[in-house]
Amino acid sequence: MKLLTDSGNPHALKAVVAANIAGTDLLIQEVDRTSCSDLPALLNFLQRRQLPILELPSGKALFSANVACRYLLGNKDADDFQVDEWLEWESSQLQPFLAPYLLTCVGQGKKDSALFADVFPLLEHLDKAVKDRQYIVGNSVTSADIVIWSALFPLYGDSSKLADEFLRYSGIVDWFQNLSTQEAFKSAIATVTKGKGVSACKASLSTQPLPLKPVVKSTLNRSQSEAGSTSSEVSVSAEEVTAAISAFKDGKSPKPRIRTHPILPQKGEKNILITSALPYVNNVPHLGNIIGCVLSADVFSRFCRLRNWNTLYICGTDEYGTATETKALEEGLTPQQICDKYNKIHSEIYQWFEIDFDFFGRTTTPQQTKISQDIFWRLHKRNFLLTETVEQLKCQQCDKFLADRFVEGTCPLCNYDDARGDQCDKCGKLINATELKKPRCKLCNKTPVVQTSEHLFLDLPKLEPALSAFLNTIYPTDDWSNNAKVITRSWVRDGLKPRCITRDLKWGTPVPLEGFTEKVFYVWFDAPIGYLSITANYTDQWEKWWKNPQQVTLYNFMAKDNVPFHSVVFPCSLLGAEDNYTLVNHLQATEYLNYEDGKFSKSRGVGVFGNNAKDTGIPADIYRFYLLFVRPESQDSTFSWEDFMTKNNSELLNNLGNFVNRALMFVTNFFQGVMPAVDGTEEDGQLLAQINRELQAFIQCLEKVRLREGLVRILNISRLGNQYIQGQKPWVLVKGTPGEKARAGTVIGLAANVACLLSVMVQPYMPATSNTIQQQLQAPPGVNILTDTFVCQLPAGHKIGKPSPLFQKIEASTMAELKKKFAGTQMERKEQDQKSKAPAQPTQNATPVQVDQAEVDRLTAEVQKQGEAVRQLKTDKAEKKLVDAEVQKLLALKKQLAAAKGENLAEIIGGKGKKNKKGKK
Repeated sequence: MKLLTDSGNPHALKAVVAANIAGTDLLIQEVDRTSCSDLPALLNFLQRRQLPILELPSGKALFSANVACRYLLGNKDADDFQVDEWLEWESSQLQPFLAPYLLTCVGQGKKDSALFADVFPLLEHLDKAVKDRQYIVGNSVTSADIVIWSALFPLYGDSSKLADEFLRYSGIVDWFQNLSTQEAFKSAIATVTKGKGVSACKASLSTQPLPLKPVVKSTLNRSQSEAGSTSSEVSVSAEEVTAAISAFKDGKSPKPRIRTHPILPQKGEKNILITSALPYVNNVPHLGNIIGCVLSADVFSRFCRLRNWNTLYICGTDEYGTATETKALEEGLTPQQICDKYNKIHSEIYQWFEIDFDFFGRTTTPQQTKISQDIFWRLHKRNFLLTETVEQLKCQQCDKFLADRFVEGTCPLCNYDDARGDQCDKCGKLINATELKKPRCKLCNKTPVVQTSEHLFLDLPKLEPALSAFLNTIYPTDDWSNNAKVITRSWVRDGLKPRCITRDLKWGTPVPLEGFTEKVFYVWFDAPIGYLSITANYTDQWEKWWKNPQQVTLYNFMAKDNVPFHSVVFPCSLLGAEDNYTLVNHLQATEYLNYEDGKFSKSRGVGVFGNNAKDTGIPADIYRFYLLFVRPESQDSTFSWEDFMTKNNSELLNNLGNFVNRALMFVTNFFQGVMPAVDGTEEDGQLLAQINRELQAFIQCLEKVRLREGLVRILNISRLGNQYIQGQKPWVLVKGTPGEKARAGTVIGLAANVACLLSVMVQPYMPATSNTIQQQLQAPPGVNILTDTFVCQLPAGHKIGKPSPLFQKIEASTMAELKKKFAGTQMERKEQDQKSKAPAQPTQNATPVQVDQAEVDRLTAEVQKQGEAVRQLKTDKAEKKLVDAEVQKLLALKKQLAAAKGENLAEIIGGKGKKNKKGKK
């Protein structure tokens, strides 16, 4: 293979390092960007100065250095979505701000503090990721290391000349130097720079095309306040200022769409159909379930309505299948009674969380049977179904075939001893019940035997060409979440296999085919059809949504474990039916939300459940805010009570709430609650322009379903507002001359309008808070619309209502109580409650223990500090050896604390460790 590059091009390092690691011979040909007559086939790319270029043996070429790196590595990390995320970050976030800095500061030798201000938050993000780690992802070199190391080579390649501002990122320095000492990297430096090091890169940097800067600057999964930088440090152009002042004074907003039911697609409009994964009806949803589907979809649907798009949000409970039968047996009820009970519980929980469905239904309806059987018959008539005899587990004690959820055992892949018969909760892999080691019947705990049963299969291999053609039209838009793309690609890459769509159960949609009428449809064939049947229960014109792909854009929201059924099985079913069905355009999947040191678990009752949240006395909006702030978009995240308190007190109370309350109280106290006139100056225009940047970034984030980053944009605006008020000091101006008092009116009138804008932007995230702000503002009814620019909604003379604080401080003692209350499993909590209610038994011959309270306090603080360190390591996915070592330190401290208090270790730990079925650690 041949690499075409100019002399000293740092991007060429990406390909050369990868080739060195892979052991691939690479012929490097230097090209003069200004003279390319000998390479006519590459003329267009060279004229755009797009180098390096990797020529493949087939004669084709790769024009992206990142793609070339991955190709040369042999796609070894192609299915690692974390690597994908870092490669996307390097190209779309780092390069647009790093390249101008390198051109000016390295290529031309000029210092530019404004350019550095753009770069340093990105370096802080990387520094945090590589702190105390050898590699960015995993335990060996990946494309992420190679690509980002090459990008930073002009900055960090000469350690003797490393400026102080870069030395402070010790994590990057250690990581960079570790890679630089490896032979593949050392050899690449010598090859590309011809032994000249960083100085060889200057000519190439000065001729490379600069990437376009994104409207959305990277917030890097943290607020800008945490990074030590604020949007006020970002300069805006005179053109932006002029346009912002003009839009604020003269801009108009369209009237919000009136929401009338039934909502149907309209020709010539943007018709958005939103579904969130149908929650199982067999249990109460926990906070991880809620953020993974219904809450994320709710935020997006509310945003769509603010944009005046014609939007329908559909959801409901998934009520058929093994899980329902199992729950019915546990509670001594019929499956229908279980469905009625838990559908009501789900509905009440979602109402409390203010999930604003257009319709919330259920799958146990005649429409579900009718539509499912219609799709089945269409597949059958088109020969997309197979009949096969399969081995199945049968419990002789219960005298019945055991469906997947009626079997538990040891996972054959990871040896987890509590895997289900269809999927392992630990490794996430799909499995067959007969593959389980040491299987046991969930009903009687006896060992089942293997027998045969005849079932129907969906012929996925036969449908694969149609699915691949569909996916090829979707992937270029790049609007699926990264994990959804990776999971789907891995399924297709590994080759699709026939999928069983029937089960030996009684509770489910009946199979209408002769010979199979004693069976029901498998839940993962049947459940996604629930989106259609629930819509059919909402309106008899449901086909205008579901058989209208030309006019309807479909968004699916779910956790990553549901992806293959929505990206492969369900689309194949609809494609095979050949009835012009609407297929998913945007599949948005989250990773998992963990709980404190462990995982949320419905089956084990670990974590905070929807009904528990209401009982804490904390408003639903606060839960919504925090769950969205830590939404696991690209990697697992953690619900932590202490962090919950911190985010409420810092971001909501001290930032957003403080700004809104200051602005409105000032209008009330100094202008009798009447909006003063706003006579903006150039200085005010700077604020307006920065707000417009954040507003446009917010819109772009939510259009791409980057909900967490969108929330940060809101907080950035309120932070700008606080800084503006603090800098202008209207409380001083209002006591001065008439001119100064008028200036105070401009400042506070502008601030109140910013509060009005925030009330609209925050509405998808915290609808009750939005409503409260608008009530205090007495905002006009047409305010709830999102335009691309900040427009004045509260003119001079507008009378506001009575302001009051939006949020309350959460005390550490409250969080400690809640953390203790929700420790362990629900069963353990019940047992603890029973123990606490039992009368105390006198202890005979007990020896009083002398307690050194100072030592107890010291050890308590040490335990808390070490516990935080362990949690952070787990969140950062540190190496197992490092985590285990820190856990051992934590246990040792807890033993010391137990001894100091005269208690045993079990009382200190409180049963929080993970236990197996036998109660062993």
